[in-house]
Amino acid sequence: MAVASEVRTRLTHQAWVTGAAVLAVAALSWIVLVAGLGDAMGAPAFLAAWLVMMAAMMLPSALPLVVLYRRGASSAATAALAAGYVAVWGAVGVAAYGADRAIEGSYASAGVLALAGLYELTPAKARFLRVCRSPLNFLMTRWRSTAAGGFRLGAEHGLYCLGCCWALMAVLVVAATMGLAWAAVIALAVFAEKVLPAERFWRFTTAAALLALAAASLAA
Repeated sequence: MAVASEVRTRLTHQAWVTGAAVLAVAALSWIVLVAGLGDAMGAPAFLAAWLVMMAAMMLPSALPLVVLYRRGASSAATAALAAGYVAVWGAVGVAAYGADRAIEGSYASAGVLALAGLYELTPAKARFLRVCRSPLNFLMTRWRSTAAGGFRLGAEHGLYCLGCCWALMAVLVVAATMGLAWAAVIALAVFAEKVLPAERFWRFTTAAALLALAAASLAA
């Protein structure tokens, strides 16, 4: 009994420390964003801002995955898991930079908003979201405990998350021009859909809001 109690205490401590570390990185990323990364918008500056923004926006919703993984893996492997997850979103920054340069105008914004709203209602969105909302099942079917394995797991989960949230990121780039207020709202929507109960409610609410914004953008 004493050994079992000690193990539970250790696991609880690890969960708190891991969760606090993830949230600290996300909070620091928000602080950097609010402080500003400069006005230069060449590719290096854009990609740096994008990577920091993805850490700020997406790490909180990955918290259940990271904490669960830490229960059976080392701190180094857990850090690699988080790095693999963020790396996927960092790589998306290349496409985001191209879209930011190539697409502009109210009609483009309205189109992206409408596309994102409609995607929220598709079976593809629901399928990707189901994986994002089930970190235990994801880890049980793919478990790797090394640092390299942790990075691969994080990247795999990041790809599912990309399938779930790519349209929202398109809204962030094209319609919102990477504004911090929009980033915060989208981060909250992502967290609600991936972590909170009643995911259908959050998906449908997000879809309705995006479609309403698309209509308002066209009418303006």
